[in-house]
Amino acid sequence: MDNCIISVVSGGHTTEILRLMESLSQSYIPRHYVMADTDQMSEDKIRSLEASIQDSTAGQKFTIHRIPRSREVRQSWSSSLLTTLYSLIYSVPLVFKLRPDLVLCNGPGTCVPLCVSALLLGILGLKKVLIVYVESICRVETLSLSGRILYNLADYFFVQWSILKEKYPKSIYIGRIV
Repeated sequence: MDNCIISVVSGGHTTEILRLMESLSQSYIPRHYVMADTDQMSEDKIRSLEASIQDSTAGQKFTIHRIPRSREVRQSWSSSLLTTLYSLIYSVPLVFKLRPDLVLCNGPGTCVPLCVSALLLGILGLKKVLIVYVESICRVETLSLSGRILYNLADYFFVQWSILKEKYPKSIYIGRIV
């Protein structure tokens, strides 16, 4: 079984990643959901999804963790750098403790410190972690900030619009997946 971290943030990104999780193989156990500490909505959605996919006799196969949000909407670039570094301070020990086989993310800034922490595991020779990034369906012509940062770092970088595939040849276009 594969150990999986899923980056979650409130709003549309949560809906997208949970729809993706519905179709992900159940061999990814345990699933570790990581969300921003200011996210009040996603936990209920995660628990609802997990209740619908779990065998009632199998016990809990997921955990929920919180880290500081790396960037707020409309936050300045200079302060975003500081809050992302702050989030990284919490992400590194969490990722090193969980030692995931896979990090799955879809755009929220909180995923960047998680992916950097996963890359650090590989750089230090502790464990190779597969990073899968799925750009949000709402990104039609340009990548999100997280997408631009992770484009060359992710092992698999999925886009949901052909125009993005044309602009970013390393990406994998498979149409609408969520």
